[in-house]
Amino acid sequence: MLIQLNEKGSHFLEITDLHFQTLREYALLKDLVDSTGYVTEDVLLRLKLHARSLLLNSSPVPQDLLDLYAEVICHDKMKAYGLKQLIEAYVKYSESNS
Repeated sequence: MLIQLNEKGSHFLEITDLHFQTLREYALLKDLVDSTGYVTEDVLLRLKLHARSLLLNSSPVPQDLLDLYAEVICHDKMKAYGLKQLIEAYVKYSESNS
């Protein structure tokens, strides 16, 4: 599934089923957004820090989490807008695979 990373629509990122499964397995999006519902750069930073913490405290390092971290979470074009799109895509994925 392609998600749009910016409002202009000039950057997209392919999200695979494995990425979605990894998000679910590690509950990376659970309680990520506060009660306001706004996805900001701070929310993206919290996600990056949480994923990095999981990676640093795992032995051996889980390849699926490492791939998600490198390919999606820390993608050079990933910003708050892209994270919002990722969350929405994950919700759709979860609804269709429950």
